[in-house]
Amino acid sequence: MIRGVSEVSTGFHQPDIELMPREQLETIQLQRLQTTVRRLRENVPLMTERLSEVGDPSQLDDLAEMPFLYKSDLRDTYPFGLFAAGRRELARIHASSGTSGKPTVVGYTTDDIAVWNDCVARCLRGAGVEPGWWLHNAYGYGLFTGGLGLHGGAESAGIGVIPVSGGNTERQLTLIQDFQPEAICCTPSYALTLADRLHSLGVESNSLRVGILGAEPWTEEMRQSIEQRLNIIAVNIYGLSEVIGPGVSCETADRDGLVIMEDHFLPEVVDPETGERLPDGEIGVLVLTSLTKQAFPVLRYWTGDLCSITREPAPCGRTHARMSGIVGRADDMLVIRGVNVYPSQVEHTLLSVEGVSPHFQLVVRREGTLDTLSIRCEQEGSAGDATALADAVTVAMQSSLGIGVSVTVEAPGALPRSEGGKLSRVADERNL
Repeated sequence: MIRGVSEVSTGFHQPDIELMPREQLETIQLQRLQTTVRRLRENVPLMTERLSEVGDPSQLDDLAEMPFLYKSDLRDTYPFGLFAAGRRELARIHASSGTSGKPTVVGYTTDDIAVWNDCVARCLRGAGVEPGWWLHNAYGYGLFTGGLGLHGGAESAGIGVIPVSGGNTERQLTLIQDFQPEAICCTPSYALTLADRLHSLGVESNSLRVGILGAEPWTEEMRQSIEQRLNIIAVNIYGLSEVIGPGVSCETADRDGLVIMEDHFLPEVVDPETGERLPDGEIGVLVLTSLTKQAFPVLRYWTGDLCSITREPAPCGRTHARMSGIVGRADDMLVIRGVNVYPSQVEHTLLSVEGVSPHFQLVVRREGTLDTLSIRCEQEGSAGDATALADAVTVAMQSSLGIGVSVTVEAPGALPRSEGGKLSRVADERNL
């Protein structure tokens, strides 16, 4: 029994909005969509051009006729080409790192930050974090949206914040033990790092009840491992800086899908090849339109994240659409000898094998004209037959993926650990 499950229940920050009837919600969405389209037409030259052949939306379905916005558009207009507000209207800017050397830059007015705080506050209260609790915030502060995003939302919900930021794991552990926070936010991989270090120190209990974890895909098996090791409820939070940051959606304490803040973000799921809308329940690329952003509104932003959505009311009564956890990224898919492989699929299979820890790495190499996939994983504990465990993982992977893989089982602690940021699970050595 995980301590705290019976003690934690979903709460509300803005119940009149979170429980709003869908008909009323969709009326608000259409009004805000029309305002957003006008703002883009009038203030963003790129969107003025792209929307020149499209009329103003008269119904929500008209959104499907409008163009997508891609991350490459942000890089091409670096740094401020997609801003719909002038410099003197901005209260803050954030940026995410870019592989091309240029980050993607986003901005916020004072009203944008207020909206962001409300969204995160809803997430935290829905996850079961109570006013008066303390939140150990291990997301990075600075240009990354995680730290300040969670910080402002927590304060809006009446939750105290310990602004630790990322990294320096030993200090994190000391503060958790000394300050006794009831909640923590960080990446799932870093939660495992903290759990491992606590175990190695012989710490068998802690004050934590709820973990709000996100910024990278994770599976149900990984959730169970985190919950058992830290003795908490672990909920999934989702967001991206291009849309607002953390707080676009989050699971509630019942953990039945991530509730999307639909009065601020209009979701679609589309086919990754054709861009056509998919029915609720089918997995495709999540596309998001901001409805209230002033400084940096986005229209049909192609997130690249793969998930499904449902518009059925949640068990807690929330009426906003819910998305599944991210099952992978359209651009993270590996094609190995004609077979599509996602890191999350490997994680799911790996954790079904008894004796294997949640830590792993995929290594892709090219031998002649063929790509090969190797899996490095760790034994759970030092006892046991590593050869037999490797054989069991190999059989499980063959059954799950449909291709042969090479499996190496290593000693506990051999593989890379998250030190606060996102952890890369794939080492692609084909171009070395």
